[in-house]
Amino acid sequence: MLFRRRKPADLWEKTRTLVWPRRSFWRSAQYFVKRALRLTATPHAIAAGVAAGVFASFTPFMGFHFFIAAGLAWCLGGNLVASAIGTAIGNPLTFPFIWGATLETGRMILYGGDIPQGAPIHLGKMLSHLEFSQLWEPLLKPMSIGALPLGITFALVFYFLTRWAVFGFREQRRKRLAERARRRANQQAFGAGTATSS
Repeated sequence: MLFRRRKPADLWEKTRTLVWPRRSFWRSAQYFVKRALRLTATPHAIAAGVAAGVFASFTPFMGFHFFIAAGLAWCLGGNLVASAIGTAIGNPLTFPFIWGATLETGRMILYGGDIPQGAPIHLGKMLSHLEFSQLWEPLLKPMSIGALPLGITFALVFYFLTRWAVFGFREQRRKRLAERARRRANQQAFGAGTATSS
């Protein structure tokens, strides 16, 4: 098979690559941007799909981001592949900032200035006993509320950026193809002219 590794990656290598890409995060980001720009859909569909994926990344429901993004993209008339690409905004580098921002925003919306002080949260203990009902009030509820304004804001920013980028990319490609066709026509005309003169 073409581009296959000589030595197959073991479980540790696959896990490490999932958390930290082999090349760099910047190169991975460029790959996702190019994948989104080259999709064969309308600029609105691509931009709406990316925006849906960005919004889904702000929700605290890990493991469901693809489904949330796909559902939103379907409602907005967005591209499903673009929605999956948009969820890449939530990654190991950005999740701590996203979670902290949504938690604090949700607490400000729910409780205003006086945030209730309770007992410290033992997240590991709750998850080991699957006490998700106890996670709802102190964590998931404020994060869900905080995800709404932040997710909508970032989704709108990414919608307009993606739409503008798709228009620019397609205009550049159209000019490049027109220039290539013009050069090819000139070469053919020059070849036909030399053939007739000889």
